[in-house]
Amino acid sequence: MKRWLKNKNSRLLITLSGVAIAMVGAAYAAVPLYNLFCQVTGYGGTTQVAETGADRVLERTVEVRFDASMERGLPWTFEPMQTSMTVHVGETALAFYRATNMSDRPVTGMATYNVTPFKAAPYFSKLECFCFTEQTLQPGESIEMPVLFFVDPLIDEERRMDDIRTITLSYTFFEQESDGASATGRREAAP
Repeated sequence: MKRWLKNKNSRLLITLSGVAIAMVGAAYAAVPLYNLFCQVTGYGGTTQVAETGADRVLERTVEVRFDASMERGLPWTFEPMQTSMTVHVGETALAFYRATNMSDRPVTGMATYNVTPFKAAPYFSKLECFCFTEQTLQPGESIEMPVLFFVDPLIDEERRMDDIRTITLSYTFFEQESDGASATGRREAAP
């Protein structure tokens, strides 16, 4: 065995095999680690999920705008029921989106979301959101879907956040098949 390991070709084979195994492991871990990173840091506009509201409400206000889009081919209409609202930092607010299935078959959709500007995402927290679960609409069915949120008062303690006057909350719906794959191919939820 020692003699075999002294051979340069054998050592190279073992080294390259180890590198290949490490790369495959890193590839499998990349998506979950990236998603965790986005949730913790708010990178890419990923909002926070909170279990309770803020502990205080400030005088500072922020305009929250609402945006909606859909995957091409999704037979729904999808729109915010309000284009914007002004909220006090720390205040819990409720907004609604409406989706209607325009097809003659049941359709299941799943929403991805983000916040812009991206630097505001760590301070935008959702208490309740339709984006946490799949939504199945029967033919012709229309539903109103709530989003319960607040802007964390910690935003006021960051000087780099002083210029934040408007935050846009955007959702995009994708059609899901029964196994959870997109109708046009499997998609990972964007942060």
